[in-house]
Amino acid sequence: MKLVDVLVREACVLDMAARTRKEVLRELADALSLHTSEIAAAELLDLLMEREKLGSTAMADGIAIPHARFDSLDRIVLGFGRSPEGVAFESIDGLPTHLFFLLVAPKKEGSAHLLTLARLSRVLSDERFRQRLLELEDVDDLVRAVEEEESKL
Repeated sequence: MKLVDVLVREACVLDMAARTRKEVLRELADALSLHTSEIAAAELLDLLMEREKLGSTAMADGIAIPHARFDSLDRIVLGFGRSPEGVAFESIDGLPTHLFFLLVAPKKEGSAHLLTLARLSRVLSDERFRQRLLELEDVDDLVRAVEEEESKL
């Protein structure tokens, strides 16, 4: 499954207002729920906050992949957020997090969400790709960047 196939273009926020971890999760949940009718923002935010209690979904290099499994969803969906200023997200390297990919999968789903997480991790391991994401001008740029990076896999 390609990332561009599950990316909800309308749920991509290139200039996030959020300044805290909870605000990031709320902003991403709100954006995704506006364009994915099966998802209620408040319920998704609760699920994301519960997941964060287990350990931060921030990695290193300014990246976080918050994720949850949702009962009423029948497909994997992906949102994106970018914080130019960065947010303290308890990352492994202790640095601010700038790039957020919100992954939501059906609860009944098997392992496809794990494969999607792995695919995201692979494309995000490329420093040039991460830099490109930081410099996006619009969502079309995001889609092109993801398509081009995935073609290398």
